[in-house]
Amino acid sequence: MMETVRSCKKHGVKIGAHPGLPDLQGFGRREMKLTTDELTAITVYQVGALKGFLDREGVPLHHVKPHGMLYGMCCRDYEVAKAVFKGVPKGVKVFGLPGTCMEQAASDLGIEFVAELYADVKYNADASLLIERKKAAWDLAEVRRRVTQQMETCTAPAIDGSTCELAVKDHPISICCHSDVPGCLELVKVTRAAVDAFNKAYYPEN
Repeated sequence: MMETVRSCKKHGVKIGAHPGLPDLQGFGRREMKLTTDELTAITVYQVGALKGFLDREGVPLHHVKPHGMLYGMCCRDYEVAKAVFKGVPKGVKVFGLPGTCMEQAASDLGIEFVAELYADVKYNADASLLIERKKAAWDLAEVRRRVTQQMETCTAPAIDGSTCELAVKDHPISICCHSDVPGCLELVKVTRAAVDAFNKAYYPEN
């Protein structure tokens, strides 16, 4: 964490905390039953660990985003989302899936919400995410098409062949790419190229 914070500081990269379930063997991608107090506590604990290194380097905490299965639980269970977000330091924004319990909990707690799109995660027909424990490589041309479609139309292809609606309007947007996807560096570059092309076409003044 210390090396990562120092590297991000050097290169001007904003840093967010990514707290997850205490599932070390499953990398936080297996569901666990925890009380609301436990959910708040694990969030405070994990965010606090990162914040200690950030404070040491004089770098602010930019955002908090639940990880893996905890993210999925926050999407579908309001009480889980609220408990997790109660562990977020005041004034720090949260990243989450729009149109879900995450957005509602953030709104009720007065927390700024950033809507996420996904370059390398598949969507179900209801616009929920298909959480996979092991990431597979993606075709880069497909990634570019998916990212462009999501930005231009607020829709995404679903795993059943349909098109799902993404409730991202009226929110700042972030696009997620995972570092454990094979070929992740090229995937990030393709995603950035798609974003740059979109901004040039739709927001040339910026």
